[in-house]
Amino acid sequence: MSKTILISGAAGFLGSHLCDRFINDGFKVIGVDNFITGDIDNIKHLFNSSNFKFLEHDITVRLEVKEPLSYILHFASPASPIDYLKIPIHTLKVGSLGIHNLLGLAKAKKARILIASTSEVYGDPLVHPQSEDYYGNVNSIGPRGVYDEAKRFQEAITMAYKRFHGVETRTARIFNTYGPRMRLNDGRVIPAFMGQVLRREDLSVFGKGIQTRSFCYVDDLVNGICKLLFSDYYLPVNLGNPEEITIIEFAHEMLKLTKSNQKICFKPLPDGDPLKRQPDISLAKKELNWQPAVSRSEGMRKTFEYFKNLPKEKLYKTDHKDFSKHIKS
Repeated sequence: MSKTILISGAAGFLGSHLCDRFINDGFKVIGVDNFITGDIDNIKHLFNSSNFKFLEHDITVRLEVKEPLSYILHFASPASPIDYLKIPIHTLKVGSLGIHNLLGLAKAKKARILIASTSEVYGDPLVHPQSEDYYGNVNSIGPRGVYDEAKRFQEAITMAYKRFHGVETRTARIFNTYGPRMRLNDGRVIPAFMGQVLRREDLSVFGKGIQTRSFCYVDDLVNGICKLLFSDYYLPVNLGNPEEITIIEFAHEMLKLTKSNQKICFKPLPDGDPLKRQPDISLAKKELNWQPAVSRSEGMRKTFEYFKNLPKEKLYKTDHKDFSKHIKS
């Protein structure tokens, strides 16, 4: 008999790839999303599958599920600064009320739950690269604090349910991940650059471009999540690609990859933007036998092919969603 896994944020970038993976692996999947930042196009190919059930639901509201559940993956959350700065209170609610609801569901169903945390729990780090025993340098009242602190609280309440109620929990601290199904104009580096290339605009680099990021292709990240979910390790684990690059170097890579002749323009650095970001994945190697396998050049080529084939209305749609019809903060 197939086991059932519930995935919140199922219509999002990572959530939709996880739906595909678990259905391909023989699971029954219940996808949950309210389409605040998710896109139905990411999952509509699954609607004819007998192993996929979709619930349009806001997880900040109590969720009732009749089916037995073996696993829960919590991937519902605005992840783009453009989004969480527009809906700061709801971002905090997803990371507090939302995870509380799902932890309660995991407890009732005796299911194992994996939460999607983030490298943003480290803030603008004073330790480099970042390992799981570093507690971070986070401004809780800055504009980015609504996302950072939501994720930090999410980790705290998850560990509380583990220690107090004995719920089986797993925590993935996810570093910059990219690939097909990202929203083209969500403000993150790779879709922002690719959108500008395809619209023949200059590439926007913030500050002097000396800040660093480490980009992990989505297939590698999904493999890491699966290994963590089925492992015996319950403390937070970094999942990301440790190959670090400055944003200005990455901009030049992008122009070379796309054979573009656009220029690079410099803009003021956003408040609280981390200057360094590189995962120490020693723990993932040891506990999960996991490390990224897809090179940046290969992953970027696949991602660019995806974006090139998007409908023009998505390419030129730079306005962002009207959240008011979805939420009441």
